[in-house]
Amino acid sequence: MKTLPVPMIACEDIATHPDFLPLHGMAEVDLDLRYATPDNFVSRDVYGPLDCAYLRKDAAEGLRRAAQWLQRQRPQWQIRVFDALRPQRVQEALYAELAGTPLAMYLAHPEAGSLHSFGVAVDAGLLDEQGQELDMGSGFDEMCLLSHPDHEAEHLALGLLTAQQLVHRGWLRAAMRAGGFHTIATEWWHFEFGDREQARVTLPRVL
Repeated sequence: MKTLPVPMIACEDIATHPDFLPLHGMAEVDLDLRYATPDNFVSRDVYGPLDCAYLRKDAAEGLRRAAQWLQRQRPQWQIRVFDALRPQRVQEALYAELAGTPLAMYLAHPEAGSLHSFGVAVDAGLLDEQGQELDMGSGFDEMCLLSHPDHEAEHLALGLLTAQQLVHRGWLRAAMRAGGFHTIATEWWHFEFGDREQARVTLPRVL
């Protein structure tokens, strides 16, 4: 029996879609969607009029659990969301900026699809008691080896990362794992909810 393709969703229809939840009203997290500002690696707003502060319900609820776990452990700290839903059209535009360069490894190829485009990935950091971002040793979307979780022990030994920076990363990972998210090897800020390959074949992609 032939499997029918999963239907896609226009980003403009997300606000009324029953499988997605907005992050705007989630008091437990701080929203700072960098691609809706010029403060990102392409130095321009790539979302324009699109509202991308959404995740699929299960991922949004996982993010809430992560934030609540952190509040119990470190009551003055807060999760900051740098990116959540990223429509396919934006993923294509961002990938085009890096295509043919070594930095293209930091973005999922649009053909396969970023987990952001399925609404099950979130980029996050932490805020301290003063509302300042905790130092993670590299910035959000800083595309270099210092951002790779799988190089942390080496970078600590070489003095390129400090123990305190790794403690901050550890708190972020612990909170996100408490919400059901898992990490990737190349970006300390990127977290995915559920199985990557299953999401790509069973969930609708947001265009």
